[in-house]
Amino acid sequence: MGTRLKVLSVFKALHRTRMAVFKDDNRALTAARLKINEEFRKNKNETSEENVRKMIKIGSDVEIVLREAVIQAEHVGEDTLLLRPRDSLLLENVPYCDQPRKRS
Repeated sequence: MGTRLKVLSVFKALHRTRMAVFKDDNRALTAARLKINEEFRKNKNETSEENVRKMIKIGSDVEIVLREAVIQAEHVGEDTLLLRPRDSLLLENVPYCDQPRKRS
């Protein structure tokens, strides 16, 4: 895949992830869109192949962090937040145990 296509692919992936992560939060959607576009626009004239590869890697890493680590929260009271995790972030509920299990 050409470098140009990789850059476009990361750009689109970031925007798709932004739409899923910040769903129903217009302020966060707009802020993320502006930041993504600003960063890509700022570096659009980069000619160094090595620097472009580094930026593609950074963009891919940011997309992974957004997708796997960001959870929406909404203030519903003075001291209360309502968490809205996406289905992809929910894991099987496994009880925590302080004591290691004895092997039989």
